[in-house]
Amino acid sequence: MIQTPYYLIDKAGLLRNLRTIERVRTQSGAKVLLALKCFATWSVFDLMREYMDGTTSSSLNEVRLGRETFGGETHAYSVAYADHEIDEVLANSDKIIFNSISQFERFADKTAATSRGLRLNPQTSASGFDLADPARPFSRLGEWDVEKVAAIIGRLDGFMIHNNCENADFARFDAILTQIEEKFGGLLKQVNWVSLGGGIHFTAEGYALDAFCDRLKSFSQRYGVQVYLEPGEAAVTKSTTLEVTVLDTLFNGKHLAIVDSSIEAHMLDLLIYRQTAKIASDAGPHRSMICGKSCLAGDIFGEFHFEQALKPGDRISIQDAAGYTMVKKNWFNGVQMPAIAVRELDGSIRKVRDFTFDDFKASLS
Repeated sequence: MIQTPYYLIDKAGLLRNLRTIERVRTQSGAKVLLALKCFATWSVFDLMREYMDGTTSSSLNEVRLGRETFGGETHAYSVAYADHEIDEVLANSDKIIFNSISQFERFADKTAATSRGLRLNPQTSASGFDLADPARPFSRLGEWDVEKVAAIIGRLDGFMIHNNCENADFARFDAILTQIEEKFGGLLKQVNWVSLGGGIHFTAEGYALDAFCDRLKSFSQRYGVQVYLEPGEAAVTKSTTLEVTVLDTLFNGKHLAIVDSSIEAHMLDLLIYRQTAKIASDAGPHRSMICGKSCLAGDIFGEFHFEQALKPGDRISIQDAAGYTMVKKNWFNGVQMPAIAVRELDGSIRKVRDFTFDDFKASLS
């Protein structure tokens, strides 16, 4: 058995999502790029690249990772590019997307031979969290003034619009896209491609997939554009677990179990958004609070039910440990970084990466 903690990526789980992505590509004509800001574990890109068109990024490092390990189309986006990195960004990307008109103008000469896009902010979104809402008041994410964008439209090839967030409701997606058309329709007709970003949970069970594909296709035909989607969570949902072991149990008004992992170090997104982790079978007469081993008082995965009372040595599988999880892992408290393992399609499991004291030491100075 692999020593815990470790992330276990199940290729069969990935494949379920990827087959849905392939259906969307075929049925709608849209191209689909993996959002590396959400998931960048390149050990499984051998499978993912068969069903996706490339990657999109949020930094120079992600641009390079996409080009070097995934292939296909490589789209570069950043809230702001630095002067010293723009040449390397261009050398590793097929399209570059600017967050603002001022950044576009700053690098206009350098990027003249590259397919260029601009992020639009329709000032409406599907986000339920202010922290993640790109349309929040005073947002820095994208341009919203139609007249200002129209002034440079002749030098743009496309737009990127990212304003969905875990939106599994097609009707809501449809309504938001209609608002985008009402505001920016005149501009959309003047470019060659439009990325509708990520956050559209079209791989969710019961999603209105046929209606979604029809909507994307009609949008593409109406404006004469190649549509891109940038799924992150939708590509990897329900594919990965964080495998942990109980180290100690105690009772302090509630039954507690301390595991060899940490929510702050290994599932940070849950802590940021104050969400509870999930386990596969939350059932049984024995309820216990699963706690991380860091010194943070609130390092708690959640409270769950078990068939048997937990004891040291028991293993627990924490679900949905792929999107915005592995990319945010850190060395807080020096807690052992989870290894990375992959369950192949034939059921065999191979460990693809261990992290050691030398990695911890090298992350500091």
